[in-house]
Amino acid sequence: MTLLVVLAHAQAQELQIFTEDWPPISFGNGTKAEGMAVEVVQAMQAHIGSNQPIQVVPWARGYKALLDEPNTLLFTVGRSEEREKLMVLLGPIAISTTSLYTRKGNALRIHSMGEEIQKLKVGAYRSSIFADTARKKGFQNIEQAPTPQIIANMLLAKRFDLWVEGSLVVSSVLKEIGHSADDVEKVKVLDSLELYLAFSTSTPPATIKVWEEALRWLKKEGHFARIHQKWLPNEPPPMAVIRLDPPGKP
Repeated sequence: MTLLVVLAHAQAQELQIFTEDWPPISFGNGTKAEGMAVEVVQAMQAHIGSNQPIQVVPWARGYKALLDEPNTLLFTVGRSEEREKLMVLLGPIAISTTSLYTRKGNALRIHSMGEEIQKLKVGAYRSSIFADTARKKGFQNIEQAPTPQIIANMLLAKRFDLWVEGSLVVSSVLKEIGHSADDVEKVKVLDSLELYLAFSTSTPPATIKVWEEALRWLKKEGHFARIHQKWLPNEPPPMAVIRLDPPGKP
């Protein structure tokens, strides 16, 4: 093993690793992190030889650390043109859609509004790409809260009529708060969304390379597809490996 590889493996172990409570992709279970993306990252860690704990934190905290602190890995992060300039993205880990939801029985009324729908208040969790997407699609009245679970409860309590969220997690989020997917209905799809691992720009390139090679190995050997199938049985696993570096990063 070359000195460069040894150093890269050491640096890979020194990353601080954050994720969010966004089931079934990632969530806390007592003191442990679980979920589809958590299992993927843990499999990559086993391949690399990293034993750093995965910390489940509020999204805004993890995202701030990603932008401000060195040697930080946050997952999963929705890919956008803005984020491609701010971080190194590696993936995709899953592909979702960003969609608008309302309470069951309410979609027909909302559809009848036509373009007036954009005047309705939309609930989204704070600092998420879902809030950003809703704004880009013309929705300006956006109410935010720290977690998707709080937002879902607010929708069902009739605080607003629209909830913008990733399609992969709606059922699990509702289950966590004692409801089912049948309590809401989809109004429209706003965008497709690829989900990635994100590294802070100050993370050494050799460290990111080690993680990239681990993801390639995981997908090539079939481990990734098995994990994805376990958690998302009705979704096709994305098998490409894409690394996106910000402009100017060596």
